[in-house]
Amino acid sequence: MGGSQSREGLELSDSEYSDDDEEEKEEQDSGNYADAEDRTPQVSAKVLDEVDSRLQALKLKYPKSSSPVPQKPNVGLKNAVKLYLHIGGNTPKAKWVVSEKLSSYKFVKKLKIDDEYDDEDDELGIREGFWVLKVGKKIKVKVSTDLQMKFFGDQRRVDFVDCGVWALKFFGDEDYRNFVTKFQDCLFENVYGLRPTEENKVKIYGKEFLGWVKPEESDDSVWEDADAGVWKSPEKRPVEFPERENQDLLEEFEEAATDGGIQSLALGALDNSFLVGDSGVQVVKNFSHGIHGKGVYVRFGDQKLGSSSGNSRTPKKALLMRGETNMMLMSPQKEGKPQSTGLHQLDIETGKIVTEWKFEKDGTDITMKDITSDAKGSQLDPSESTFLGLDDNRLCQWDMRDKKGIVQKLANASSPVLHWTQGHQFSRGTNFQCFATAGDGSIVVGSLDGKIRLYSRTSMRQAKTAFPGLGSPITSVDVTYDGKWVLGTTDTYLILICTLFTDKDGKTKTGFAGRMGNKIPAPRLLKLTPVDAHLAGADSKFHAGHFSWVTEGGKQEKHLVATVGKFSIIWNFQQVKNSAHHCYQNQQGLKSCYLQNSVEG
Repeated sequence: MGGSQSREGLELSDSEYSDDDEEEKEEQDSGNYADAEDRTPQVSAKVLDEVDSRLQALKLKYPKSSSPVPQKPNVGLKNAVKLYLHIGGNTPKAKWVVSEKLSSYKFVKKLKIDDEYDDEDDELGIREGFWVLKVGKKIKVKVSTDLQMKFFGDQRRVDFVDCGVWALKFFGDEDYRNFVTKFQDCLFENVYGLRPTEENKVKIYGKEFLGWVKPEESDDSVWEDADAGVWKSPEKRPVEFPERENQDLLEEFEEAATDGGIQSLALGALDNSFLVGDSGVQVVKNFSHGIHGKGVYVRFGDQKLGSSSGNSRTPKKALLMRGETNMMLMSPQKEGKPQSTGLHQLDIETGKIVTEWKFEKDGTDITMKDITSDAKGSQLDPSESTFLGLDDNRLCQWDMRDKKGIVQKLANASSPVLHWTQGHQFSRGTNFQCFATAGDGSIVVGSLDGKIRLYSRTSMRQAKTAFPGLGSPITSVDVTYDGKWVLGTTDTYLILICTLFTDKDGKTKTGFAGRMGNKIPAPRLLKLTPVDAHLAGADSKFHAGHFSWVTEGGKQEKHLVATVGKFSIIWNFQQVKNSAHHCYQNQQGLKSCYLQNSVEG
């Protein structure tokens, strides 16, 4: 990935980017140049003077030097564009080449991606099916966030991924704006199944979230004010834990497991963090400048990590507990399904599975799909015995101190049962996916439909605030220690939300403590550039986005971290919040922060 950002940021022009056909033609022309010069007839000075005098008599007016921006060809071609392709990957020879000097695009509806039927007169919502972007004969792809579409307003250009990295260069400002508007409308209809009318947008987002629909009308001041003045958290708890500063933007972890990727990341506040893979837990050391190096590798070996029925599965979730000396591992009950009927308790110091726990409520076995600490930092408590659980329609707290919960070796016939202490089982439709807790125990929950809900620590029955999301499933969520910021992970982007608001009495609150009003600021998106997304691999997705570790009040998280394949991607939190940062210039729609530099490990 290293250096791709600098390459993709260059303006596309014929002088900077090569066309293989043109290069070959130029070589042929230059090879014949000398012969042609020899054959050129000599013209006398008298003839030249006569030609010059006639030209002056015509009083011709010549235009001033023109702009380097390509002029729109006068060929009557609708939606004309110039198509470029990025080649060379991550090598020093990487560059853009002209794929088609003159092409055209169109958005058409199809029932199947390989449907040969095209209707150039299609209007939004007339035909069934989904919207497809076609560019000449080389591009035919469904309109979705998988395209990793990036807009360059100042260059009248868009970049995207489709079995390679492509760029469209438009011949005029209006042409560019028309494409962006049409693309966003088609994306809305593909995601929500509704025509992109103002009425339908309000129906999807709600009146309180109109800033998400029209980000240009949203108040961005909260992004700069959140950590200053009345918004600033009070200083408390003098206890200090290691901070991680000056982290490189991109660091590559060498995976110890050769038979699969990292399934879960458990950030430690003390000496170590843990990468859970297919065959064991890799222990990595925490340093002041980030997470580096391979430490001890705890292999599962022949230890059973499946259900009590004997089915062995790879752990997908990990939770540190009891002063970070123990880890709870959750493996799916069935392949392809996230639900688990229980947990395995790993003693990190010995590398042994010491207990297999079962989820049970009112004498009936139930499943969970995610687990997390009661509060951010509670994993440091050596006597910690409770944690939270989540399923499609369940949010609850589990207690290991049940009478049956005496530490039991796996050799024993029965497994100890976790005790359901509080929680709620919702009716159908919540589709919970993941959750996390703030320092005071407030809970944020992400859902399959993209919604993000905020619950107070005292009530798991009703969300105080519910953000509509952008349609993509939330696969992971995190929240800052003070509860001011929420980070949601999807396959193709991270979404950063500010939860602060002022109530009718003028008091400053977070969305965990009360219902936010109608001036909710628009979120920001964190993405890879199309070039970096392509280099990461076709199946690489964002995983486990989270804030850098803070376990005390009065401290501010410094970085946002996520994994893509074997890479760890890191954003500077302060830069993301800075509305004046160059990353946000000339953007349309929700502000998107891209990976600015990259260092390959």
